Amino acid sequence: MKMGNYKVPLTEPKPNIKRFLDYIKGNIQSGKPPLIEYILDDYTIKKPVIKDLLGREWVDPKVIGEPLEGWIDLSRQNKDNVTRWVDNEIAFWQSMGYDFVFETLISMDFPSKSRITRDTGPGPRNRDRVWAETKEGMISNWEDYEKYPWPQVEEDLFFIWEYISDNLPEGMGLIAAHGGGLLEILTKILSYEGLCKKIFDDYKLVQEVADKIGGLMERFYIRLLEIDNIAAIFPGDDMGYNMGTLISPEDIRRLVLPWHKRYSEMAHEKNILYFLHSCGDLNKIMEDLIDYVNIDGKHSFHDESSPVIESKELYGSRIALLGGADIDKLARFEHDKLRKYVRNIIDFCSVKGRFAIGSGNSIPNYIPLENYFIMIDEALKY
Repeated sequence: MKMGNYKVPLTEPKPNIKRFLDYIKGNIQSGKPPLIEYILDDYTIKKPVIKDLLGREWVDPKVIGEPLEGWIDLSRQNKDNVTRWVDNEIAFWQSMGYDFVFETLISMDFPSKSRITRDTGPGPRNRDRVWAETKEGMISNWEDYEKYPWPQVEEDLFFIWEYISDNLPEGMGLIAAHGGGLLEILTKILSYEGLCKKIFDDYKLVQEVADKIGGLMERFYIRLLEIDNIAAIFPGDDMGYNMGTLISPEDIRRLVLPWHKRYSEMAHEKNILYFLHSCGDLNKIMEDLIDYVNIDGKHSFHDESSPVIESKELYGSRIALLGGADIDKLARFEHDKLRKYVRNIIDFCSVKGRFAIGSGNSIPNYIPLENYFIMIDEALKY
């Protein structure tokens, strides 16, 4: 695979999780900002780096169920396959200039209904795209609630994080989270329309389902936070769209934020940072996220509804702004224009620290690999 003259993959990476944390906290207020990313496509981004540029054997993690809705097979007979896959993950994050390994593909299995269609983007032709069912959920009444197959916090869920922790290269940390946040799971179980209706028709049921999910996730985080070398907990819980929150701010404050506050407290008790990935325009609950939940950093920015430069002006003295390069521009801009765009974000947002550069959301399969490299290259040359 031919690529341009980029700094990555690094031949002699020098990760420094301490500097990453100091920059995020504002203890370092100048100089090159650290890198951050939330999710990167396995087949169009990670595979060419791992296989073609690093010369490593590509290993599939063997995901059970539909892509994006499935989970990694951690059965005894597949664990050797999983460890080889994780070794590649560690090599990817290190060689691309990150100070940490971030793994968020692992979650308890909360069954839900989905809408599935063929993925027409780059990558394997047999992949599907999966959307949550919006009309009818698994729970619509109390009888459904009693019959729902609630998951358990099983020890196998933590095998990958334990393995990463035990095999981190010198200077690297671990960032982890449950795959899927409380509101995301709530909307999948009830469906989005079902949730909106039940908020008016049977609020007690909605509260009961939310608290059941929240309690299970609390037990999950109790166990996760026992693992060594965790630098930050970084859950994803989409609460908004480009014009506001998915349900009213009052309902988010009542149903969702108390649980995030609990997880944040649990992390902070162990001197671990608590980040939040959440899409959409969250301006009406940002003060709650900062002062009540006490998040240390916010991720997911879109130039149309929540540009990172505007967020830096509003909140950058109190929390870290994570990422910010709009994925539409990462996908569409020509190379010179993209470099100027990324450099402008770094110039503005790195002032006084509390910032890490990366995409505003994720690196999906429709972002060209070279565009992803350009973003990383601009950061490493800064």
